Amino acid sequence: MDSERDPLDSPSLSPPHPPPTLFDKDRHVMFLQMMYQLLPYQYQTQEINRLTLAYFVISGLHLLRQLNSIDKEAVADWVLSFQARPRVQGEINNEQFYGFHGSRTSQFPSDDNGILVHNGSHLASTYCALAILKIIGFNFSNIDSESILTSMRNLQQPDGSFMPIHTGAETDLRFIYCAAAICCMLENWSGMDREKAKEYILNCQSYDGGFGLNPGSESHGGATYCAVASLRLMGFIEDDLLSKNGSSSIINVPLLLDWSLQRQAADGGFQGRPNKDSDTCYAFWIGAVLRILGGEKFIDDKSLRGFLLTCQSEFGGFSKFPGQLPDLYHSYYGYTAFSLLEEPSLNPLCAELGIANFATLGI
Repeated sequence: MDSERDPLDSPSLSPPHPPPTLFDKDRHVMFLQMMYQLLPYQYQTQEINRLTLAYFVISGLHLLRQLNSIDKEAVADWVLSFQARPRVQGEINNEQFYGFHGSRTSQFPSDDNGILVHNGSHLASTYCALAILKIIGFNFSNIDSESILTSMRNLQQPDGSFMPIHTGAETDLRFIYCAAAICCMLENWSGMDREKAKEYILNCQSYDGGFGLNPGSESHGGATYCAVASLRLMGFIEDDLLSKNGSSSIINVPLLLDWSLQRQAADGGFQGRPNKDSDTCYAFWIGAVLRILGGEKFIDDKSLRGFLLTCQSEFGGFSKFPGQLPDLYHSYYGYTAFSLLEEPSLNPLCAELGIANFATLGI
């Protein structure tokens, strides 16, 4: 949802050539394969999010139909090495969260008694870990899902929101989405109270139709995606709401549709909030909301495609704004956006989970 400065943000650079007119798949594949082998030094500040960066690379390669270029067994072993585990199964109710750490820097060894004193496992890292494993076709029966789900309930608050870690942190829609996606991928909803989560989400819909990260907060593209995708994953709203009786929905669909469509700016791109510049990632955050609602037919596809191509780098990947250097975050959401635009060379996207449809089917 892009609330912080990206590691590769730079002053606007004048492109040496006219904007490209085609999605350059070969360059994007080379860009991701390079990132799979070695991350540039600018990503040192993102070390705590290494699993997330790996998710962008591996899911991106899957969208580009190049998953065979990675060692799936090695990836699975690497991802599984990040899971926090209780010393014995009976200790999973000790208010810890036994999900996945984001990197080695947050993964401390157990003490001499086998107790995990510093447990830094995180909901977002757990979502990314499971998404990677789903993408590479890992057999989920080999995952300690009981520890994940039982301990994840410790993170849900009385108002229905979730903390991302067991030691206390901010609570907002991002982590409800992570919890819903985790339960969906594990095909087990014992990890959360869906009714409480639903009530929290509904309290986040603003007067203008969008959703804020918390009740009373300004509507935001990323928060709106988390709200709508979570409700869909939890089974509280139907797919393609616009073709059904929207007046019976638990959310205000007409206002939400109006707010979402107003986010497409004059340059063809999508903005996250009113009066903000268009940004590559919101072509996914808002575009996926419209896909779930069944409102993608109202998007000006040609103009959106044109904006995204101005952010396509000659080195492969996408930048946040036109003329900047590419980064993994915006590159990945550039690929998902083109998948939503039904680019022929890309796998179709599951808008609710943010990964290719084939991965959600376990193929």
